[in-house]
Amino acid sequence: MMPRAIVLLVCGFPLLAGCRERTPAVATKEVGMSEPKVRKTEKEWQVCLTKEQYAVLRGKGTEAAFTGAFYNNHEPGTYFCAACGAKLFGSATKFDSGTGWPSFSAPAVKANVVAHEDLSAGRRRTEVVCGSCGSHLGHVFEDGPAPTGLRYCINSVSLKFKKGG
Repeated sequence: MMPRAIVLLVCGFPLLAGCRERTPAVATKEVGMSEPKVRKTEKEWQVCLTKEQYAVLRGKGTEAAFTGAFYNNHEPGTYFCAACGAKLFGSATKFDSGTGWPSFSAPAVKANVVAHEDLSAGRRRTEVVCGSCGSHLGHVFEDGPAPTGLRYCINSVSLKFKKGG
């Protein structure tokens, strides 16, 4: 039987947060924090997600800019994790960043959007994952509007939207 930490790493759950010189002021998963609340095997995720959702949410992929369902959505409502349904962002914090992906200045529930260092793609970025299930949502950057100065750049395929205030 493999030690629990190895099993979790193999399954792709983010456990450790890296350090940056200027880490955005967002919830960061640190060593010792609780594991994701929603736990499924990768086979279970493959069954409940579309191929595109699985590639982004579990495989840390990125949808093409200006192709997602929500980058140009201006309806009032709430955005939830497409994998587990956790509440992530409200439309009041959504703004047009011109990047082609839905952009938000702050999460609706800070604990549901967890950030950690991402060194993939040959550069240093801050990835954001669902705090409930550990699925990849996108990245956060320090070029957003006041008052937070943050831009959560999120894949539409990572989101479900519910209309209403």
